[in-house]
Amino acid sequence: MTKIIIKSLKELKLWRESVNNHINFVPTMGNLHKGHLRLIKEASMDNSKMTLVSIFINRLQFDRKKDFINYPKSINKDIELAFESGADAIFMPIEEEIFPANNSNVLYLKASKKLSTVLCGAKRVGHFDGVCTVVYRLLTLIKPKLIFLGEKDWQQFLILKELAKEMKLDIKFRSIATVRDYDGVPFSSRNNLLSKSERKILKLFSQELLKIQTQYNGKEDFDYEKIISRIKKLNISIEYLELVNAYNLQKSDLEENITLLAGAVLCGNTRLIDHVFLMKRKPIIAIDGPAGSGKSTVTKLIAQKLNFLYLDSGAMYRALSWFLIKNKIKYTNKRDLKESLKNISIIFKHNDKSFQDVYINHYCVTEEIRSQEITSIVSSIATIHEVRECLVSEQRKIGNSGGLVAEGRDIGTQVFPNAEIKIFLTASIDERAKRRKLELEKKGEIKVNFEELKEQIKERDFNDSTRDISPLKKAKDAFEINTDSFTVDEICQQIIDLYHENVPEEIRNYK
Repeated sequence: MTKIIIKSLKELKLWRESVNNHINFVPTMGNLHKGHLRLIKEASMDNSKMTLVSIFINRLQFDRKKDFINYPKSINKDIELAFESGADAIFMPIEEEIFPANNSNVLYLKASKKLSTVLCGAKRVGHFDGVCTVVYRLLTLIKPKLIFLGEKDWQQFLILKELAKEMKLDIKFRSIATVRDYDGVPFSSRNNLLSKSERKILKLFSQELLKIQTQYNGKEDFDYEKIISRIKKLNISIEYLELVNAYNLQKSDLEENITLLAGAVLCGNTRLIDHVFLMKRKPIIAIDGPAGSGKSTVTKLIAQKLNFLYLDSGAMYRALSWFLIKNKIKYTNKRDLKESLKNISIIFKHNDKSFQDVYINHYCVTEEIRSQEITSIVSSIATIHEVRECLVSEQRKIGNSGGLVAEGRDIGTQVFPNAEIKIFLTASIDERAKRRKLELEKKGEIKVNFEELKEQIKERDFNDSTRDISPLKKAKDAFEINTDSFTVDEICQQIIDLYHENVPEEIRNYK
């Protein structure tokens, strides 16, 4: 399709009607730099969607009229760069198109008070209201399926996500990591307003933040107050420098896994922002759900796609159940059970077929733990306090460094309650029985009674959800996905999309 420049709402409507594809949207105020270009390139990587870039300087988000008038403009260069980076269309409306004289089509919005009154919003009163008003206007006109925003403006990203949620917009968000210049300074449309000496100040500030990130990530001995004090002694005019929760922007005491160290500095007459994400461990994806909902298959595939560790908690309980039966241990006798648990070792190893085998005390039990005998008793054994205490402890040790996807019945509620992404997979009884029947028949068990399988699954659900210790339930902050009408690949993509939408790219890519 021919590249097109759109200047009016009428032209936008005609273009939308001619486009059958979904639209990826990159909103900008022009004066494009490498950060913008990365957004456009990422948006255009999906050939099934059209990429639309908007260039509109929004007067509502400027504190001073002079700043609005002096905002850097490079329209001809912007057009060239946007198209070279993959844009299919550029929307460049005049102000009267977005804010008509009668204002009848404009809904002036208020940003989330909790998110907009801290950090940049503490002094820039009304700034984020202006951002919300114009972005909402653009979204309702363009109707994209996916919007790409830079993590450099992380506070703005969170505010716009909250706006979309409140206004019930059918749109997904994708954040792209801050793009930095050779000296560590994040690209910004205002950087070209700096003198050489002012640029040095910004460089010093950004490099200090990056140094802190390197020192902190994965370490426990982090003296936040000492580091903040050191930065403030560098003769930098700091408007604010705060450590906050990365998702609600409230003050943090480093208890959370992912925190945000954010600041704003004054370089002459120019105000610029920068931040770094700090994390104790890499992200964790926790997947819970009843038997037969597709957890194991989905979790394995996601682990492969994201290059994560795969923690199969169900296999750990099955392996322990197998061990107790094989060695005729009376697990109802607490003394015998506690003694046997002292010498248990369960590990996972990749085999030659790129699958994962389960070993208990160096013996491979991958196939044996999937028998009907083990299936019939594992729920009962899993309810034993000593068993759960032992295995939950082992699971948490595996998750200490993060970078894993885990599945089970209580992963998101008990084992990793602070996991970055929690999923609760469900499926109908009929669908789960159908899957189990097919699985057994593939293993050679021809005589499989469908109705009996349904009853077994119902009984298993009841036992799992009513047990006293760590019952099966959906975590309050988990995303629920019914797998009945989706393929495995579709379910995996949904979860990976949620991961990309809710975990900053800077965190995902951190080595």
